[in-house]
Amino acid sequence: MSYLLDVNVLVAWGWKDHEDHNRAVSWLADCKRMRGLKLFTSPIPEMGFIRVSVQRAYGRISVRMAADVLRGMVKSLGAKHRFLADDLNCEAWPEWCTSAAHTTDCHLLLLAQRHSLYLATLDAGIPGAWLLAA
Repeated sequence: MSYLLDVNVLVAWGWKDHEDHNRAVSWLADCKRMRGLKLFTSPIPEMGFIRVSVQRAYGRISVRMAADVLRGMVKSLGAKHRFLADDLNCEAWPEWCTSAAHTTDCHLLLLAQRHSLYLATLDAGIPGAWLLAA
């Protein structure tokens, strides 16, 4: 199994005061011990982490600082990490994608499936995604 990390997993992992920080850290630690498993990031989750982090810090950190934090997080995954270029157009939409709020989730799920990955998320509302254990 290999996973594409959703924005919410990155945010929970990167912010110690996030309610799901321990959940994300624990799951990632388990993943790091598993042979053959790879953890992927892609442009949308990475940009989402940076955007949410800057907003969440109320101006105390810059975009560059948030990007540096993300770089350190990804680096800590070592050989487990891979970057997945987003090669999926916006033509196909699953039936459950009925509102603007679902578009990014749908796109990331389809991107993960296209590359035989699971979308790892904290969002129970994404059909077919891998929900991190509580």
